[in-house]
Amino acid sequence: MKHKTHSLSPTRRLKLLLLCLILLLALLCLYYGSSLAPSSRRSDAEDSFGSDPVLGAVGVSRDVGHLHELPELNLDVPGSIPICDERYSELIPCLDRNLIYQLKLKLNLSLMEHYERHCPPPERRYNCLIPPPTGYKIPIRWPASRDEVWKANIPHTHLAQEKSDQNWMVVNGDKINFPGGGTHFHYGADKYIIALAKMLKFPGDKLHNGGNLRNVLDVGCGVASFGAYLLSHDIIAMSLAPNDVHENQIQFALERGIPSALGVLGTKRLPYPSRSFELVHCSRCRIDWLQRDGILLLELDRLLRPGGYFAYSSPEAYAHDPENRRIGIAMNDLLRRMCWKVVAKKDQTVVWAKPVSNSCYLKRAPGTLPPLCDLEDNPDLSWNVSMKACISRYSKKMHRLKGSGLIPWPRRLTSAPPRLEEVGVSAEEFKDDSNVWQLRVAEYWKEMRVLLQRNSIRNVMDMNSNLGGFAAALVNEAVWVMNVAPVNSSAKLKIVYDRGLLGTVHDWCEAFSTYPRTYDLLHAWAVFSEISARGCSMEDLIIEMDRILRPDGFIIIRDVPSVINYIRKYVTALRWDEWLSEVEPRIDALSEVEERVLIARKKLWGKELATV
Repeated sequence: MKHKTHSLSPTRRLKLLLLCLILLLALLCLYYGSSLAPSSRRSDAEDSFGSDPVLGAVGVSRDVGHLHELPELNLDVPGSIPICDERYSELIPCLDRNLIYQLKLKLNLSLMEHYERHCPPPERRYNCLIPPPTGYKIPIRWPASRDEVWKANIPHTHLAQEKSDQNWMVVNGDKINFPGGGTHFHYGADKYIIALAKMLKFPGDKLHNGGNLRNVLDVGCGVASFGAYLLSHDIIAMSLAPNDVHENQIQFALERGIPSALGVLGTKRLPYPSRSFELVHCSRCRIDWLQRDGILLLELDRLLRPGGYFAYSSPEAYAHDPENRRIGIAMNDLLRRMCWKVVAKKDQTVVWAKPVSNSCYLKRAPGTLPPLCDLEDNPDLSWNVSMKACISRYSKKMHRLKGSGLIPWPRRLTSAPPRLEEVGVSAEEFKDDSNVWQLRVAEYWKEMRVLLQRNSIRNVMDMNSNLGGFAAALVNEAVWVMNVAPVNSSAKLKIVYDRGLLGTVHDWCEAFSTYPRTYDLLHAWAVFSEISARGCSMEDLIIEMDRILRPDGFIIIRDVPSVINYIRKYVTALRWDEWLSEVEPRIDALSEVEERVLIARKKLWGKELATV
């Protein structure tokens, strides 16, 4: 039996081919359209930051390894960068709950893992510019901003309703006012601060205790009114809260011009070195301090300096109902085993103090919990390091001194800190570093003098803080500085804190944990060279800096000429061309390679200008 052979006609073949192409295109559209991200990348290796308006419309090769060694980069840069949808106007890439849902991360909610950092993989990174909300205005200047902000800039009023009985904030027309209240200081943080000083019997009822109490960590800070009112007492607080149900509290704090950061006591160490704070404060912060063998209190112990205080205003400290009494008794028992002592108790507040040396730890009965940490444990390592349920013992030097050895503020700002030797820096090198930054900052300000108005800059970030010299040079300005120690030099952050300044550890290959439009000035010294040498994307960092920077804010980039030439090609696309300056700085003691300085100012733009 013969079988007939049926051959397809050319017309039919063409139709089938077209049908297959249509199906293939439909599948591709379905694949790329399923992502909720405004723009995403395939991978660092295969992406060229190419011409696709979804996957990246910047058209620049990402193969820029060892950029600092190249004399010149001739890479094409387009005239525009995509604009994110307005619903991403408050995007924090590494604290994005939508990302957690989309990636189906299995997190332990009881341990607050969903409030910790979870950064998007390379194929999900955002490479579009974050737009401001509709009606955005240049923020109110300090010090008026402490008490009021524009409602349009943070259009969220639920906290005003939820905390109406506690005087957190009040909606007043087109502004939001901050009366200075808090959960346990309804009648004002200023009165509460004086009450704490009286409890501790500090001279003149001054909480700074003659300059010996300078650095404070406020856990669960709300809108940071406690930290706001500490500033007039020559005390600086790191006001800390997670991006939780009160999700905009830190955004309000930064809009007010108050030092603050997003963070949570969860499973990871807070990104601060050991022995950084003289006081930790918790006013109804709703933290279960007894969980996991007291691991969260042990984290506070790591961060407190010898003899440091923990001020706790919460029902567990004063309430007489059975549950709060049970918790209070258990907390006291745990802290007693940690060698902390109650030094003051009045009304709704109790204050504990930790020991000044290791002596008490060594006198505990064998097997007492919590145990001492292993001698090999480095208490200063804090970036992506899990908390440990053990007591961090003092160094031999601190144990011998029975204290931190720090002199009072403000002299500690310019005096060589005792821990300098731990980072391999001499007192002479420290002094030289301070002098160099005094001159460098003076040059920056001279270059910008025609644009700077009184208090037009408040929130400042030094993206590579080194020993804190940049921030120290600004001490007489009405600014505060977030000193960021890159992960490869995080050990030096303890020196920043020992000078009476604030800061955090961060990896600039990832997005920073802050809201968009929260800083007035970003200073990046050799940051781009450093991340390029590690194989990270310069384009990602440029767009991340734009996300952090406020409209009308300034960027100061100090780096090798090839980096400056490369970044300068982006300023128009980024709308950083409100004002521009490029100079060749003088050679100084910190000049290891040839450098140039690029200073740019970001324009105010909105949705109506996004397509221009």
